[in-house]
Amino acid sequence: MTDQILSMLGLAAKSGNVASGEFSTEQSVKKGKSYLVMVATDASDNTKKNFSDMTDFYEVPFYIYGDKESLGHAIGKEFRASVSINDENFAKAVEKKLKHGQN
Repeated sequence: MTDQILSMLGLAAKSGNVASGEFSTEQSVKKGKSYLVMVATDASDNTKKNFSDMTDFYEVPFYIYGDKESLGHAIGKEFRASVSINDENFAKAVEKKLKHGQN
């Protein structure tokens, strides 16, 4: 299950539909480009709260998933605490997997 979500994240990154890192993720949300935000389980409580509040306000789905290393690795980068998926179809597919895994 985990690998499917991360590999889908990798595909989204390859197609240029991912913003990563706190600043870029925040910009995507505020500009209305983000369809889904994921924050690493090992991100700081402040980071989690910040994105939780922001995604509530902008009505963007928000999930806490994976750790910084796995999120970063999935998109071909170093550690990443936050990732935004900026493609509606990728976001829906990933969210479907995330919801299915939480049941």
